[in-house]
Amino acid sequence: MTAVRSPRLVVLSLATLTLTVCGAGMLHLAAQERGRTARVRPATGNREEGVGGGHIPQHGPPPTPVRRPAPAPAATAVPRDQAGHPEAPHVHANNDEWVGHRTGRTDPRYHLDHPWEHGHFAKPIGPQHVWRLRGGDRNRFSAGGFYFQVAAPDAAFVTDWLWDDDDIVLYDDPDHDGWYLAYNTRLGTYVHVLYLGT
Repeated sequence: MTAVRSPRLVVLSLATLTLTVCGAGMLHLAAQERGRTARVRPATGNREEGVGGGHIPQHGPPPTPVRRPAPAPAATAVPRDQAGHPEAPHVHANNDEWVGHRTGRTDPRYHLDHPWEHGHFAKPIGPQHVWRLRGGDRNRFSAGGFYFQVAAPDAAFVTDWLWDDDDIVLYDDPDHDGWYLAYNTRLGTYVHVLYLGT
């Protein structure tokens, strides 16, 4: 014998199922949208002497006081400051010190005749805005559908970047007009990047 369900019970069951499916879909879409532009800052744990590993600096570097022009260092002129640290511009996780950002406004390697030629990057930057790399290489890479180029003097510092998977955080460069600093959260290294547009 087949049990007969009341029409009211069937309607309530269908309504509950519909709300459950719609709610799950909305949560999934919301998670995708958050991942498109910014993700929650990962926990860094106790990284007293570390570099990278998910650490995100809470601020960019301060302006570098330079009173007289200094000779521009070679691209590989960032000596290892501690055992286990990279020979590249990097940020200390314990105090957010930007190692290697020291040549100031007079560094001819980062001079642009037309700063902001492609406009300013108008999306959010800073520690609360993590961008996932989505393909390319140092000459032109995508982050959230926006394109950037690594400065030629910094090319040697991105050979281990994963162009389709690493997360970066963008900061203003206080010393060099037209440039941003792209910080790789996995490696703890950073480079100068030029915004190319969409």
